[in-house]
Amino acid sequence: MIYVGIDWAEAHHDVCAVDEAGELVMRMRIADGLDGVAQLHAALAERAATATEVVIGIETDRGLLVQALVAAGYELYAINPFGLSRYRERHVTSGAKSDAGDAKALADLVRTDRRNHRRMAGDSELAEAVKVLARTHQSLIWARQRQVNAMRNALREFYPGAIEAFGTDLDSSDALAVLAIAPTPEEARTLSVPRIVRALRAGGRERFLERRARVIHDTLRRPQLGGSPVVSGGYGESVRSMARIVASLAGEIARLEDELKARFEQHPDAEILRSLPGLGLILSARVLGEFGDDPTRYTDVRSRRCYAGSAPITKASGTKLVVLARFARNRRLADACYLWAFSAISRSAGARRYYDRQRACGRSHHQALRALSNRLVGILHGCLHHRCLYSEEIGWGSQPAAAA
Repeated sequence: MIYVGIDWAEAHHDVCAVDEAGELVMRMRIADGLDGVAQLHAALAERAATATEVVIGIETDRGLLVQALVAAGYELYAINPFGLSRYRERHVTSGAKSDAGDAKALADLVRTDRRNHRRMAGDSELAEAVKVLARTHQSLIWARQRQVNAMRNALREFYPGAIEAFGTDLDSSDALAVLAIAPTPEEARTLSVPRIVRALRAGGRERFLERRARVIHDTLRRPQLGGSPVVSGGYGESVRSMARIVASLAGEIARLEDELKARFEQHPDAEILRSLPGLGLILSARVLGEFGDDPTRYTDVRSRRCYAGSAPITKASGTKLVVLARFARNRRLADACYLWAFSAISRSAGARRYYDRQRACGRSHHQALRALSNRLVGILHGCLHHRCLYSEEIGWGSQPAAAA
């Protein structure tokens, strides 16, 4: 067996290999790309008879380099950079750091401590595609919200009437259509009801056009504090640009959502995931993408719960014992499971009873939802393990009929 550490970068990767005794057997730097991977394969082939004799540690779980290593059949471990940093401190007290040194630390780590780390999962290509689409979809939603927040802040500075007219729906088609033609108070006061109707129709509204246009018209024409027309014009152009960006992001989000749904429904686990209460198509796709579909990835239900971030951690010292939420976790997955739990309490009597019992024990709303998401992840693990659809009786049959 040889143990390899790869410190990856954008242009090149530092590689270090040690034998079972920890003696250095190879140190090299390879370029990123096909030639570099071929050079690495050739160097490893000189020192190992088969790919199963090679164990690799690297600080990432995605990218073309990782895909090439998995395809070659190496035993691969994705090491959290925070964990590598702490491992480095065990051996280097001076604070020195280098790419070559990190590669050596990774090689030593997988040689001695790989049992404490999770091996790279062998997820299917379809699951990987779902994960990429789900993450991009979520990132675009976050980007849209950032633009909406920036637009709201700008409107508060010079155009509070727009916020009064549209409230919290500044990303709605109505708001974007009106702000595109009247991004300043001066332009808004010149709008007629028929022109607002045409803008709303172009934005996609089909019902109650006249009534909605009149409400917007009357709200925008109410007296409000005004500023310099020159400054207002500058703000107006900024709002117009942000409104166009938000509208463009909304279109891309809708397109990606359709593609994500189509890919997810092709997956063999889709029916099981969709059978659980609170999991719609998009949330199911996020959960599938983040958990992956390798059946050997999670040894038991606790390992799945720990990866989801729903399993609490315990800090005990002397007579003190504190149970806290897990802070080191897959944040995208933790967010999806939290939303799943929030949705489930209105769709499952068992989930509602479990939530109510947590609240009756003195836990806050967020603590109760985390506990519920932990229970739901366990139910999902059982459904996937036994290849069966969700059952309300099996999932919640052992708990009391009513909250304490």
